[in-house]
Amino acid sequence: MTINNRRSDRLMLTVPLTVQGKDEQGFPYQDTARTSVLNRHGARIQIGRRLTSGQIVRVVNMLNRRAADFRIIGPVAPFSEAGGEFGVECVEREANIWGIQFPPLREGETAESKALLECRQCHTVTLVPLSLVEVEVLETSGILTKQCEHCKTFTRFGYAEKQIGMGTPGDATAVAEVQAEVEAVATNERRRHRRIALQLPVRIRDYQGGIEITKSENISKGGFCFTTEKDYQVGEGLLVVCPYNEAGQSIEVRGRVVRRRAIPGSNRKIYGVSYDTSMR
Repeated sequence: MTINNRRSDRLMLTVPLTVQGKDEQGFPYQDTARTSVLNRHGARIQIGRRLTSGQIVRVVNMLNRRAADFRIIGPVAPFSEAGGEFGVECVEREANIWGIQFPPLREGETAESKALLECRQCHTVTLVPLSLVEVEVLETSGILTKQCEHCKTFTRFGYAEKQIGMGTPGDATAVAEVQAEVEAVATNERRRHRRIALQLPVRIRDYQGGIEITKSENISKGGFCFTTEKDYQVGEGLLVVCPYNEAGQSIEVRGRVVRRRAIPGSNRKIYGVSYDTSMR
């Protein structure tokens, strides 16, 4: 699912910043950063520090010394030794630290997109309004941190996995049956690539910078399955190397988690990863 209802006020512009906040241990920090893209209410910033989704930081525009509080929406590029890129959104709606006068929204143009998202903690499905920065994060990392009204806290959201019946119970049942048939056809189509039971070393890197080395359970030209105790979410974007050779050159491929199933009697889960050439 891709959201194309984007506002026209995105600017590819580099602005030097200072980001002030507190780390996971509660110690204050002040780091330099810069924008890569900005709009009237947020930006994509490049910074050498791993930032935590949902965290509030103070952002200072070093060109005009204007400052405001921003919330970290999430990563828009995998974290590496060089740092990471994160989506941030200003929590002071009237603040404009960029010093740029953006044009008003055109007639019929809304400031927010909407998407049917599922809380990965309580599995409640909600039609959620999304800012431009949140759209960027969701389309790249596949997971978004937002306030869940049911959980009463910030949780991880992804695109809804289940079909929602909008009519009577009978209609919902019929929709579910049709959806099951569609999924069965799609599954057969996806498996046009021969699946091979082959254990290969695999390196998995998520958008928060987490890395693990594990083994595939089976592979095909379209993706592979692997097991781990780590917690990944359906729809989450990953960078993978399969097969992984520690001594050789590692060529990362973009992938997305398309299946997740718990293994009975253990803390491990089996995940299906599909290579995703559509991701930026």
